[in-house]
Amino acid sequence: MRVGVLALQGDFREHLFALEECGVNASIVRRPSELATVDALVLPGGESTAIANLARSFDMFEPLRARISAGMPVYGSCAGMILLADRVLDAAVGQETFGGLDITVRRNAFGRQVDSFETDLDFVGITNPPVRAVFIRAPWVESVGHSVEVLATIEHAVAVRQGGLLATSFHPELTGDNRIHRFFIESVARPALEKAAVK
Repeated sequence: MRVGVLALQGDFREHLFALEECGVNASIVRRPSELATVDALVLPGGESTAIANLARSFDMFEPLRARISAGMPVYGSCAGMILLADRVLDAAVGQETFGGLDITVRRNAFGRQVDSFETDLDFVGITNPPVRAVFIRAPWVESVGHSVEVLATIEHAVAVRQGGLLATSFHPELTGDNRIHRFFIESVARPALEKAAVK
């Protein structure tokens, strides 16, 4: 499996390192030709409107939307969660998302940069110890569709899964704990790719 990390803006290097530590073939993705070479993708934290605008500038927006719609497995953290969401509350004027996840997210739901925090979370599918979660101007999930599984909560959902799509409000790439990246590879992306290959 070749996993790409969208490298237009944000903390893509940390995701790349985490994926490599999980033993997968990881590469940065900035162009449609690079997107075409990967089986799965990570959308990093950063600024969701900036990433979407840069995707437009690099002629990546529609190819990304098309690959996600076609079933490419994707993991989005923080801004990546917003970019995967079908609906966004407190969105910037004209804000666009790639979509795919039947969720409604609220931008900056936990507050401003000064309200950033860390906490331990119980995460469905990952056993002890709890997952250490870093929240930085993070969104949360206000509502989910019937096919969306909630994996972790802090009052609201902060980790969700729908088929081959996984999203977290927090930044596991900043903790040195690669269990969520491994969960994405083994429990989300690989089964989705195997299911697609059988069709």
